[in-house]
Amino acid sequence: MFPSFKRRRGSETRIDVTRDIEVAGKRLPLTIRQNARATRMTLRIEPGGRALKLTVPEGLPEREVSAFLTRHQGWLMTKLARFSGESELEHGGTIFVRGVAHRIERTGRLRGLTEAVVVDDEAVLRVGGAEEHLRRRIADFLKKEARFELERLVAVYAGRIGRRVRSLSLKDTRSRWGSCSADGDLSFSWRITMAPPKVIAYLAAHEVAHLQEMNHGPDFWALCEKLCPDTNEARRWLKRNGTMLHAIDFG
Repeated sequence: MFPSFKRRRGSETRIDVTRDIEVAGKRLPLTIRQNARATRMTLRIEPGGRALKLTVPEGLPEREVSAFLTRHQGWLMTKLARFSGESELEHGGTIFVRGVAHRIERTGRLRGLTEAVVVDDEAVLRVGGAEEHLRRRIADFLKKEARFELERLVAVYAGRIGRRVRSLSLKDTRSRWGSCSADGDLSFSWRITMAPPKVIAYLAAHEVAHLQEMNHGPDFWALCEKLCPDTNEARRWLKRNGTMLHAIDFG
């Protein structure tokens, strides 16, 4: 059985235990969280597919947890197989820019800009610099593209509702794609540059809408759809594909 703990009055009781689990020959950290309100076990793959989280009812015997994980090995293997894209960041591999697959091509030059071009009807991302800097240079290119596109979209949307944006920053967050403070500071994950244009537009509209509606109520979603008519479609795309963008390792 997992370590015992005392229940805190007026709060949700929980305790975390972390250990490694092997799935298809790959070791992943697994966080097991006891929750006094849980009535069943719930297994979740963290963004990027680099960790797992299992929520279990309070006092559940460890043998039941082990049996549950054994039963779900096949499910985990299938789901984690989706996160194989990180190995493609190499010469001849593929990276998405605004939803379009680009073949990665090292120029062989130590200097030179990273640029997206079309060669014989094929989208190509040409990357200069040393081979060991390839992933970093691709990430830098995506960040630059993200700032250009998001600053443009935010300015348009904020102008439509007459709201002021104090600052715009880019981060590599795993838990959310963007945020908006009460002071008008907007933050976005630069990885959104890999998504199709309508998804990028939705994210910009979402955070700008928070300048007026600091909630996710009906008025917020109505404003979001007014700014970006593709809101529902874009939300579905992010739900289906968002974790794939997090899975890419630019290390």
